[in-house]
Amino acid sequence: MKDQHKSILVIGGAGFIGSHTVDLLLQEGHRVRVLDNFSSGRKENLPWEHPHLEIVSGDLEDGVLLERAFDQAQAVLHLAAQVSVQRSLEDPLGSCRQNILNFVRVLEQARRHGTRVVYASSAAVYGDPEVLPVDEQAPVRPVSPYGLEKYSNELYAELYGRIHGLSHLGLRYFNVYGPRQDPGSPYSGVISRFADQIRKGQALTVRGDGLQERDFIHVADVARANLAALFASLCGVVNIAGGQVTTVRRLAELIIELHGGKGSIEGVPPLPGDIRHSRADIGRMQQFLIAPGIPLDQGLQDLLDGGMSRARSVG
Repeated sequence: MKDQHKSILVIGGAGFIGSHTVDLLLQEGHRVRVLDNFSSGRKENLPWEHPHLEIVSGDLEDGVLLERAFDQAQAVLHLAAQVSVQRSLEDPLGSCRQNILNFVRVLEQARRHGTRVVYASSAAVYGDPEVLPVDEQAPVRPVSPYGLEKYSNELYAELYGRIHGLSHLGLRYFNVYGPRQDPGSPYSGVISRFADQIRKGQALTVRGDGLQERDFIHVADVARANLAALFASLCGVVNIAGGQVTTVRRLAELIIELHGGKGSIEGVPPLPGDIRHSRADIGRMQQFLIAPGIPLDQGLQDLLDGGMSRARSVG
């Protein structure tokens, strides 16, 4: 990496994606400050004794704490959010408060401090796209408050860029999987759910016909993309995905194969509003950030073997 070692603020750094990114930043020699309220992030995800890591416990609503967290930070990675589509449908006001108002709070501090902001957006902004693979210029048609909130974040960041010259990049994450993803979380991805079921000797529950298509990317690759984004000059939005499509049923079959053929599949009713097709055009990611490095079968085998669940490195 050409940049000298820097001080990075990671908001939501105790979570699934955040903790892997913190590991990688520390591995590269950077100083990291994590701000997290630990409502969903786990304390055990972080190496508390690392000499270059500072951990601040608190909420984004605490303006004084947030301003202090930004002190001397040269870039910020904002990952804290309400990330459940279902919860956004059940409590749109609460979801809006967490995902839009708190995002503006972060932008305001970034504006005052002149700090680059890299933040989590989502493939949910696309809704159910008509043309695949979907690139960053595709129509935005969110089908949930969560998707709309993420698109609102992008619009706010773009506005702050035009008005205040703020450097910003939104990462439209597709289906991220890997160690430390909580299978009991409302945002639990299908892979973490399947892995948990097969470890417990349970049938893998496939919703509907199982032909829903997903674009998976390993969290270690996402951490690499986050790191590259923090030090890039690129602004706007970029897809973060593997660029390959896998049906949910084929995914279940592959996990059973990797588990030595032991396992079964059980059909369950589909979720209302479940997106049928999802595949990203990752040309922009490959040009400006990284190319995915972990094939799906390798990542699944590592997950089933328990690899990196407690490891401090994502390299």
